[in-house]
Amino acid sequence: MSNPTVHELKIHPDYFVLQVAGKKRFEVRHNDRDYQIGDVLILNEFDGEKYTGRCITVKVTSMLDADHFDGIIDPEFVILGTSEELEVVL
Repeated sequence: MSNPTVHELKIHPDYFVLQVAGKKRFEVRHNDRDYQIGDVLILNEFDGEKYTGRCITVKVTSMLDADHFDGIIDPEFVILGTSEELEVVL
């Protein structure tokens, strides 16, 4: 089995706190990175002007795209189910 791809992404502070609290276990993302189940997401909090220095690392556990919900999900986007955090930097 190959090593998972690691994706570094921005996340809005409102969504960051929900990921850290375990209340949000998904990410809706532009499907421009060939995301795969098992990939690692490093979600770097970004307040619109700068990175805050806080981040959470999660694993992609499931993936839904337009193939699963034709006409409901824009084909340019994907919904990524995420694991509990692998690491949090606050």
